[in-house]
Parts: sequence; structure tokens; C-alpha cells
Amino acid sequence: MASLPERGASPIREGQYMRWLRFSLPGQDILRYGLLDDEDRITEIQGAPWETYAKTASRHALADVKTEVPLIPRTFYAAGLNYVKHIREYAAQTGKEINVPAQADIGYRAVNALIADGEDVIIPVGATQVEYEGELVVVIGKRARHVSKEEALQCVFGYTIGNDVSERVWQASDRTFWRCKNSDTFKPMGPWIDTEFDLSGAETVVSVNDAVTTRFDTGDMLFDIPTFISRMSQNLTLYPGDVIWMGTDGHSPHLRDGDRVRVEITGLGALQNRFVRA
Repeated sequence: MASLPERGASPIREGQYMRWLRFSLPGQDILRYGLLDDEDRITEIQGAPWETYAKTASRHALADVKTEVPLIPRTFYAAGLNYVKHIREYAAQTGKEINVPAQADIGYRAVNALIADGEDVIIPVGATQVEYEGELVVVIGKRARHVSKEEALQCVFGYTIGNDVSERVWQASDRTFWRCKNSDTFKPMGPWIDTEFDLSGAETVVSVNDAVTTRFDTGDMLFDIPTFISRMSQNLTLYPGDVIWMGTDGHSPHLRDGDRVRVEITGLGALQNRFVRA
């Protein structure tokens, strides 16, 4: 692993391998950024990882800190129905016709729903059909406007993991996604941001109570990351710290009080949360 310079620019320009963690110390509310090494030690920094940062002398063991949501995005984007198998299963579940999207359309989620690795997802009163969606999350590191597909990945800072929790009865009945996708705690994300994740050959594996329930090739998307970034940038500006959740494949069982859901992506890490009824 390359060493962190005393002062440096974002590794989007340096090309260094880095895992960035946002964390807090016991009994303190201050949120900090740090670089996680392969010995589970954190080097604390001043500044944001995708901007100019300064290394400090503070070191922490991963076991001694609380992992926080890796970042609170300026804008929270989400690609829906981006895996063909998931489209077919959603159609079968809802009784609707199979309708494979013809273009890379994007949606939005609410930042109020974000929680960190290890925190509880609260199943709201009245919710009857809560399901997971294990997703790759793209973190933008450089302002993007009118970029081509060939230029798009130059705007990516790194990657993390998301669980796009959904209440399917509400999704079918409500006019918008205001509660089925955006209820408090419905968007676990983390545990860190990896700047050198390799999508080729990556697999997403979701387990409920240690039993594998969903497995798919992470890169088997209907529309890939450059396609989404390029298309989005023709009409809106992507800013450093924005996130794009890339969709999911497969089908989730109905989750119950006490279930533990683990979303793991090869080479990227694992995100785990317990589901607890309110």
C-alpha cells in the first residue's frame, strides 16, 4: 500500500490505493476522516479525502472507534431496475408486464435514511413486506458536467456498499417513494470508501442470518457506471461527494424482527445491519 503524503490531493489524481473511513471516538460527537490500512489502523486526516487533506499524528485502532456513514452526499442518486433478473422478478411479484428500461434513467433517495454499518434498520409501524437490495455505490470525486462515457470514470473517487431497503406494499400503493424507500434508517451505507475497487469479477453476496439468499455478478448491469455518469451529466452537475447507487439483482425474502442482513462485494468489504421492529 502506498504511503499517505503529509499533504496531498485526492487520490482520484494520485492513483493510490486507499480505504477511507469516517468515524467517531467513544463519547465524542466529532466526525473524523481517516485512512484505514491493512492492519486495521486508522491514520486521521484533516479535510475531506476527495479534496486537499493533511495527515495528522493521530492513530486509532479500528476496534476502538465507531464507524460512521462514509459521507453525507450533497445529492443522493439511485439507479432503479438496472439488472434484468431483478426486473423480471419485480414484474412477477407485482403482476406487471416485464418492461426492460431503454435508457439509463436515474432517481433520488433521501439522506435522512442513511445509517452506518452495524446500526439497526427500524421496521416502521405498519410495514409488512420489508426487503433488502444489496448495491454497489459510486462516490463522485470531481465535478462532472457534459462528460463522455470515456471520461466518466475519471470523475469517480471510489466505491462503497449500500442496502436499498424497501417496503414493497407501500411501494405498490403510494404515489411516490417517500416512505417505501426513504423512511428513516432505510439506507445503510458503508463501511468505507475504497478508491481502487475492481469491478471485473466482483460478486455481490447477500446473507440473512448467515444464510446466503442472493448472489450475482456485480458488474452484470443493464447500464454500466460510465453510461449513467455521462447521461446524467448532460442535464445536471455531479459534485464531489455525490453518490450513485447502481441497483441490484435477485429477490429478497421478507425480513423480520431480529434478522441480520450482510451485503458483501468481492474486494470491497461487507455491510451488516440488524432489522428491528419499532
